[in-house]
Amino acid sequence: MAARLAVLEGAGAAPPPEAAWALRGVTSNPRYTNRAELNALGAVQQGLLRPQATRAALIPIRKTEAWWALAQDERRAILEEQSRHIGIGMEYLPAVARRLYHSRELGEPFDFLTWFEYAPEHAADFEELVRRLRQTAEWAYVDREVDIRLSRT
Repeated sequence: MAARLAVLEGAGAAPPPEAAWALRGVTSNPRYTNRAELNALGAVQQGLLRPQATRAALIPIRKTEAWWALAQDERRAILEEQSRHIGIGMEYLPAVARRLYHSRELGEPFDFLTWFEYAPEHAADFEELVRRLRQTAEWAYVDREVDIRLSRT
């Protein structure tokens, strides 16, 4: 159990000396979305730190080596054409805001840090979103995940 979690952003952000552990990630250019999807996401996605969104989830994910052995177009086909990852996520916007951090290139133990925020009345929607994503073909390439739930007081 952890009493608190801090999300620090920016090039100079460093965990405080008393931090028990830290995960690092960077936001990046969109890698698997096409123009139409980017436009659709931009039209409905709301930002983080909304006052009503007092619930959050941090889900670090590591993909298998088989995933990384695929070409980017093959990963895209599994992600969206087969699994509908982006399409499923769109169904829960704007209630569930999200941000993806990339960690693989930093040598971190996880490839992605997925951060979600939502209001308590959307908790069931968030659970359904995560359940649906875990049932997709893409999820067969997840080697490890840690599901951390948080509440802002």
